[in-house]
Amino acid sequence: MEESKICGCGCGQKTTERSEEERRKLIARLNRIEGQIRGLKSMVESDAYCNDILTQAAAATSALNGFSKEVLARHIHTCVAEDIRQGNDEVIDELMGTLLKLMR
Repeated sequence: MEESKICGCGCGQKTTERSEEERRKLIARLNRIEGQIRGLKSMVESDAYCNDILTQAAAATSALNGFSKEVLARHIHTCVAEDIRQGNDEVIDELMGTLLKLMR
């Protein structure tokens, strides 16, 4: 189960522990997205047709949005729920700020 905590290095930043399987899945998704971005760069370098580039850009955007939704869902089910159970209602304001950034 994921758990958020303060980093052990003394910097005061929050961290989230993830299972090895979840970490592997997230990295695999990011690798695919990275490949899509490299493909877009190649398309621009080879003067591909604008509409084709835009179609690929939309696919990359959709993939990145899917990644964000996955992380957000896990965050709500684990970190946010645990903080609320422990009486830390400030996490709701933090979540609202995150949602506003995602909705831009």
